[in-house]
Amino acid sequence: MMTKHEIQALIDGATGTDQYYPIGIIPRYVATDGVIAVVHAAECHWLLDAILSHQTNPKLDPRFQVWKLSAFGSGMVLIGSNDTVPVITQKITYTDFPLAELKLYLIDNVILLPNEY
Repeated sequence: MMTKHEIQALIDGATGTDQYYPIGIIPRYVATDGVIAVVHAAECHWLLDAILSHQTNPKLDPRFQVWKLSAFGSGMVLIGSNDTVPVITQKITYTDFPLAELKLYLIDNVILLPNEY
């Protein structure tokens, strides 16, 4: 696993994508170069699975979602929201994710970093 500074540098440097990568067992969802780089660097493939596991929830807008992985007590909380009011929360009881927070967008079946928007 890369250090938190190296992972933050990957996030900060992601400004677009050259390729989309299919994720999960539902082939219509894809991720950008930046998301795949961060997921590999932080060894957190489970994060994409967690986001996809909520996609059948009718509370979520399939066109635009903001997902935040935030430090919370001894674990992490994954929050799906419109960036102001959480719609879904999922407590992650253990992770060694190195950053205090990570924000991802899911827009029209594409998971991307905010800098890639």
